[in-house]
Amino acid sequence: MSTVGVVPTRVVACEHCGRRNRVPAVAEGVPRCGNCHNALPWVADADDQTFAQVAEATSLPVLVDLWAPWCGPCRMVSPVLEQLARERAGRLKLVKVDSDVAPQVSRRFEVQAIPTLVLLKNGRVLARQVGAAPAPTLRAWLDQALPEEEQPS
Repeated sequence: MSTVGVVPTRVVACEHCGRRNRVPAVAEGVPRCGNCHNALPWVADADDQTFAQVAEATSLPVLVDLWAPWCGPCRMVSPVLEQLARERAGRLKLVKVDSDVAPQVSRRFEVQAIPTLVLLKNGRVLARQVGAAPAPTLRAWLDQALPEEEQPS
């Protein structure tokens, strides 16, 4: 059974109350906890068929992580990116794209090395980061690249 082209839902525990919530890859607005109504981290997977729907049909800035399962640096940076998505819940969407199953997305962003991170706002590229970097470096890169209204308070 192939999952290419399928837009999955993730289950996320609320950082505030602990309740588990289903967070769809595509939705209007910002995902919120069904119990305490705080914003939830928004992490979704996309491929060539779902990228436009998952990454471009949102008003939030989108951090696209182009990675591959065989890439050691990609696996090292993934928890950092998920932490950044938790820190910016309600202000950022993380979209993970396996470059092996999404060659069109990889070509679109001219990926020559992985991981490649691309920050989008309304489908427009705001910034790029190539290669794995430590959490403080990625946090500073993201803070510098995000519009001021999207900055952490």
